[in-house]
Amino acid sequence: MRLLLIALLTLCGCAAKDNDREVVKFWAMGREGEVVAELIPEFERLHPGIDVELQQIPWTAAHEKLLTAFAGRVTPDVAQLGSSWVPELVALRALEPLDEEVARSKTVDPKDYFPGGWAGNVIDGRTWGVPWYSDTRILFYRSDLLREAGFDRVPENWAGWVQAMRAIKQRANPRDFAIFLPINEYEPLLAFALQQPEPLLRDGGRFGNFESPGFVRASNFYFSLFDQSLAPRATNTQISNIYDEFAKGHFAFFITGPWNIGEFKDRLPAERQDDWMTAPLPGPDGPGLSIAGGSSLALFARSKQKAAAWKLVEYLSRPEVQLRFFELTGDLPPRRSVWNAKLLASDRYAQAFRQQLERTEAPPQVPEWERIGQQMRIVSERVVAGQITPTQFRATLNADTNDMLEKRRWMLEREARQ
Repeated sequence: MRLLLIALLTLCGCAAKDNDREVVKFWAMGREGEVVAELIPEFERLHPGIDVELQQIPWTAAHEKLLTAFAGRVTPDVAQLGSSWVPELVALRALEPLDEEVARSKTVDPKDYFPGGWAGNVIDGRTWGVPWYSDTRILFYRSDLLREAGFDRVPENWAGWVQAMRAIKQRANPRDFAIFLPINEYEPLLAFALQQPEPLLRDGGRFGNFESPGFVRASNFYFSLFDQSLAPRATNTQISNIYDEFAKGHFAFFITGPWNIGEFKDRLPAERQDDWMTAPLPGPDGPGLSIAGGSSLALFARSKQKAAAWKLVEYLSRPEVQLRFFELTGDLPPRRSVWNAKLLASDRYAQAFRQQLERTEAPPQVPEWERIGQQMRIVSERVVAGQITPTQFRATLNADTNDMLEKRRWMLEREARQ
């Protein structure tokens, strides 16, 4: 009987101890969700009163799962969010503003973050997320073909870049091109558009602004690359193997993201490993902007463990932890200080991303942006196919965008009357 009583007391003591521990529910997506599991044990060691319950979610299911969780009032405490999801969840009032936490933090320093990535988490003057890793688009190019065409580096403006592309095209096989711009991707056109002074949406995101002088200039430049036969009228599914075609010189320039550093190292033949390099995007009149992307960490408004969840965000934001995360994933750190580490500073292919991350801009911060971006792709394909003119493209995109933003205008007008 005495032994039974001791056992029961021991079990009760363990239960009480477990009940004293806070459980932070953390949702992370894709490869990052797998890798972050390796970082959590150290966080739990440093915070013995907190357990992290990690749920790994495929990217293909993540957006729907978050919206379903919000509707069912079962959101996590903290989650990884794609950059374009933040405006939507803010509009739903699903997220917790973080300005007070950031102001008190000795770890999260906004001045250490690349400005475009941080700005993508600020909506209506309030901070809703902390960048976890950065993403942007730059040029991958055949440095040997560029030298043979008479250029020792990528020109910094559009005029010089087009001159270099024409010189490459003149030396190439008639069936080869200077640049590959997959027509089923809208990101290159978006990057050119973000380099203009006018916003893509006007009047506080109420209407499309795709007939502005800046967008006219950007879209005309984009379509001119096809009109001059500098780019093939092809999707990325029509190219059997992008890496083989790049190695063969079928095209010399390719606008893509950091994931392709590893792919180019692995997939290009050994004899081509010294013949490629990366460079920031040229701009209309000098070094150009690119797209601010990546993922952020955000707290949910319904969380009852906000203080503990914020400690997890701070831990994952530490420079040394972000460096380890880069080692495990190849995802670009969002903080400047991390780039001083030898691992990154010595990577010649990553340096162009370091430069470009200082010059990025987030797409319009409205929940409808992903639909608008996809419509930009669909309608621009019709121009490349010769079905409509660039002028018709801009008018159609403006009209379609205004239709998509109708509910937003109604909601903003309703809020203004209240």
